[in-house]
Amino acid sequence: MAGIGALNETPFHAALKAIVAPPGACFEVVVDGYVIDVVAAGLLIEVQTRHVGKMRLKLERLLAHHRVRLVLPVSEERWIVKRGVDGPGRRRRSPKRGGVAHALFELVAIPKLLDHPNLEIEVVVVREEEEREYRPGAAWRKRGWVTVDRRLLGIGERRLFRGARAWLELLPADLPPTFTTLDLVRALGVTRSIAQRAAYVLRESGAVACIGTKERSRLYVRTPGT
Repeated sequence: MAGIGALNETPFHAALKAIVAPPGACFEVVVDGYVIDVVAAGLLIEVQTRHVGKMRLKLERLLAHHRVRLVLPVSEERWIVKRGVDGPGRRRRSPKRGGVAHALFELVAIPKLLDHPNLEIEVVVVREEEEREYRPGAAWRKRGWVTVDRRLLGIGERRLFRGARAWLELLPADLPPTFTTLDLVRALGVTRSIAQRAAYVLRESGAVACIGTKERSRLYVRTPGT
């Protein structure tokens, strides 16, 4: 069973899995018909390096009977290597930088699960290298450049969140009692797009509520008990 799932595993996923696994953990264990990355003392640990939405059904089924920790890597530094027909090209650093708050961007597919008593989410801030290969006609948004490999260069901050309200810890203490997505942009240092998704996740998870509008923007407030 140990080899199942590892057959198509990327170096990035394998390296991150080894870091987050507690001592004595077992790898690639079949639980309820699913291959789990790491199992330790009754805790199922899943490292998700792609879209979270792809594992929503798997999460829902596992959470019914097991404690699950979802590990989400967020890149604070990414180096990009482009490989053409003549081999590896130049290496450059991406201008995009992420932090723990950017994990909310990935949770838009599962906001209703954030308050599940069996779910906890660990956000790991990483440094990585991404290798891209030029394939004419593919990935039109990236002008034919397709990501073929990712390598973990190092990790930074790690934070564990249990429950929807735990995510409100990302909001600064001086954030107004009522706030808009523009306030989140300033408070979290993220783009408007990410702030809008963060607000959506917090609202759908029950951590905040929409109480109206202000200057054509939705106005939010922390829900009672937060």
